[in-house]
Amino acid sequence: MRDIITFLSDLFTFDTKHPLLFTQFNFWAFFLLVFVGLCLLRRICSSNSYASSRPLTFRNGYLFIVSLFFYYKTSGLFVLLLVFSTFFGYWLGCRFDHLADMSTNQLSIQRRRKCLLIFGIVVNLVILFYFKYAYFFTDIYNNMFHSNIHVVNHIAKFANHFTSTPRFDASVILLPVGISFFTFQNISYIVDVYKRKIRHANNVFDFGFYTTFFPQLVAGPIVRADQFIPQLYKPYFLGRRQFGIAVFWILNGLIKKIVLSDYLAVNFVDRVFENPLLFTGFENLSALFVYSLQVYADFSGYTDIAIGVAMLMGFYLPQNFNSPYKATNAAGFWKRWHISLSNWLKDYLYIPLGGKYRATLASYLILGGMLVVVALMAQTLWVTILVVATLGILLAIYLIFPRHRIEYCRNVNNMDTMLLGGLWHGASFNFITWGALNGAGILIYKSWKTMLPRARVVVTEAFFALFLLVDVIWPLPVFNLAVVWSGIIFVGTALRYLLVNPLCDKFNRPRLKATLERSWNILLTFAFITFTRLFFRSGSNLPPAEANQLAWQTARDMVGRIGGEWNLQLIPQIIHSYSNVFIIFLVGMLIHWLPTRFKRRYRLWFATRPLWVMLLATVVAVFIVYQFITADLQPFIYFQF
Repeated sequence: MRDIITFLSDLFTFDTKHPLLFTQFNFWAFFLLVFVGLCLLRRICSSNSYASSRPLTFRNGYLFIVSLFFYYKTSGLFVLLLVFSTFFGYWLGCRFDHLADMSTNQLSIQRRRKCLLIFGIVVNLVILFYFKYAYFFTDIYNNMFHSNIHVVNHIAKFANHFTSTPRFDASVILLPVGISFFTFQNISYIVDVYKRKIRHANNVFDFGFYTTFFPQLVAGPIVRADQFIPQLYKPYFLGRRQFGIAVFWILNGLIKKIVLSDYLAVNFVDRVFENPLLFTGFENLSALFVYSLQVYADFSGYTDIAIGVAMLMGFYLPQNFNSPYKATNAAGFWKRWHISLSNWLKDYLYIPLGGKYRATLASYLILGGMLVVVALMAQTLWVTILVVATLGILLAIYLIFPRHRIEYCRNVNNMDTMLLGGLWHGASFNFITWGALNGAGILIYKSWKTMLPRARVVVTEAFFALFLLVDVIWPLPVFNLAVVWSGIIFVGTALRYLLVNPLCDKFNRPRLKATLERSWNILLTFAFITFTRLFFRSGSNLPPAEANQLAWQTARDMVGRIGGEWNLQLIPQIIHSYSNVFIIFLVGMLIHWLPTRFKRRYRLWFATRPLWVMLLATVVAVFIVYQFITADLQPFIYFQF
């Protein structure tokens, strides 16, 4: 009896060491029970003469409750925050539609609805800022006024006072898992109901299910209200092919996460990033490229599992990745990577700021504010000079070239979106730098595609000569890197010009030319995205109070190693020592670069096999995954966001 009580206690209490992760047996046992309960509920409802909508309400309410339990097992008492967010969003939706249905004094009603919209967005953002950005804004304040203010968890302090016990640590603000995802979902619901794209959910159980649906709750994809809420009122359906595809996505995600991501992290990437100075320049550079595959396999693996689990329950989540490392430019990459976030930022940030037609006052305030924040957090003279120079150049361009102001405004909005996208990922200087680099990559590409081939050669040659001159005067690792990469880009651009120029055309093979050009663009984009990941990874998994200093130091150490002197004789030995890592990396990248049509074919082939073949494939896949499971728990990277 004592063992049974202990088991039940462990089952229904929060344990930080045993959260419900997709990679643990506990989750699959939980999902099996949920799925069995869902089937029983469907059978009970179908055997009784309920109204047509009643079974769907029972189903949605059941999944709402189990999703809250899932979040409790993942984040403990933060489930109360999720409950508040759910009830608050439902109340706002009801108020919007209630006011919209009133026929008197439309002007006054519209003002009240707009005030409610602002109120709802502010409340959601205040909650997000408090938990995620308290340390960030405290650091900025301390840097501005040379103070020494410490962050205080007022919620924990109130709870200790209310219970008269020192149960909670009031000196630390913990980040609730997935707070960015469910906050953005609530904002999308509020805005869509306000704009009358959809009506509010029929009841709080329906809306709670939308907000808390456990497969995508803690790491996305971000589900839009207009895409998901209509599914709440459709009866359950799982065809034979849908079942096969769901199983395929689950197995595919587990292999990505455990065989690729976890193995690469534990056996190579984490070691290098923990102390870059202990490793050679080649190992540091290799760790960056391997990390690009690791983070993709980790995040897309989670999404694949979430899509498969949701599909088994009769729901469809949006595509979140589309072979992002096949992108031929930085702009194309963000149409393939974390698609749900990119679309959310476009619809709820980029377009409201003015989109591609104009820049609003908020556009300039955001850009100027972010640059000031960078200067304050960097606390170095050269960064301050760079910020002032950037603001001066932007103002000069706006005044000198009035004909190009539309393009200028578009670029400002693009940069704002990428800067805030970087800040969404983490409240540190490194994530802002990462967002700024991606924004710069998009703007450079847009200017690049308007240039003539000869002008591209001249520009790249000029940059190569400039970096070479700077490197001779100040031989620093960062300038060494700039010389190497600008030289590679210059040579590639010159060769492309020779291939395209009819005067230099020695063979007429347009398909070969197109393949070579596409391959070059893909490799160049992959290298650029990989370099930006230096700032993304160095700021990950760090306490907010330490993130800025430690992350920036890690990035500097890695740049110092990569841009320093290399001992080429050690490279064969390093490759041999990490042969399994490099083999898995190459295999993973080759699979990633397979044609989309081919991947779709073998996915459908698997989905249409007999059940015994699918069962056998599942057993083999689980056996392979089990061989790669590491001793330490490897949480999904995007849990921290």
